[in-house]
Amino acid sequence: MKTLFRCLSICPLWLLHGLGWLLGWAAFGLSHTYRKRLLANARQAGYSLADVRAAVGEAGKLVAELPRLWLGAQAPIFWQGSELIDAALAQRRGIVFMTPHMGCFEATAQGFARRYGPGGQSITVLYRPARKAWLRALVGSARARPGLLAAPTTLGGVKQLIKALKNGQAVGLLPDQVPPAHMGVWAPFFGQPAYTMTLAARLAQQPDAAVLIAWGERLAWGRGYCIHLSAPQQAWAPGLETAATQINAEMERIIRQRPGHYLWGYARYKRPAGLVATADTAAAESAAAP
Repeated sequence: MKTLFRCLSICPLWLLHGLGWLLGWAAFGLSHTYRKRLLANARQAGYSLADVRAAVGEAGKLVAELPRLWLGAQAPIFWQGSELIDAALAQRRGIVFMTPHMGCFEATAQGFARRYGPGGQSITVLYRPARKAWLRALVGSARARPGLLAAPTTLGGVKQLIKALKNGQAVGLLPDQVPPAHMGVWAPFFGQPAYTMTLAARLAQQPDAAVLIAWGERLAWGRGYCIHLSAPQQAWAPGLETAATQINAEMERIIRQRPGHYLWGYARYKRPAGLVATADTAAAESAAAP
């Protein structure tokens, strides 16, 4: 697999995205479970397949572009809203980048490290280690680059994020990623209870932390990526559950701007192992079951 990754890493981005588009539609057609979950999640948000059909191909592109992003030549990255970063850095504030499962996650962190790393700014991103040893080693070496650090989803990783933020550096995470049991709260996401991490709320509530919503759009014909940035629309509430609800609402706002780029097939409403279901979550699980 490592050899395959290295071979694919030299391919042009337009070719990888084309292969990824085919891969996405193949998965949609062949996997009943995946197809049903994608359609159910989209329907929960009020969308039909016609509304989000572009997301089927985008999900495949997410997989196909990884060899190039991890091992290949740097892809062009453009910015929309970078003045928000510049303003936070001018005030010597740490930055919390929150990114939904939307577009290219890797491009947002790589783009920050490439643009601001030479000036002494780094970004630490939270990631869930791969289960397979070969992939875990590959990801670890591929993400090790100037200005870009990785923190695992462990207590040590959380401490690493908080320390970086207190030191005026940037951190990044996907707040709509389902956390392990007892590390989140139930909060509405498109009107349905979703187990939501409290870490994002804790980071957002850190003194002098600037919070920015970011996602990386794939540009047509492999022309690279555009990182879109925006500020939250309201101040964070002091309570973790209320703040988690606000963060979910911010994710919804961004997703509704470009629903064709969201990863609707992600199991957002799953219940982590070891967590007791409530009446509402049990009903939601029953409705979403294959």
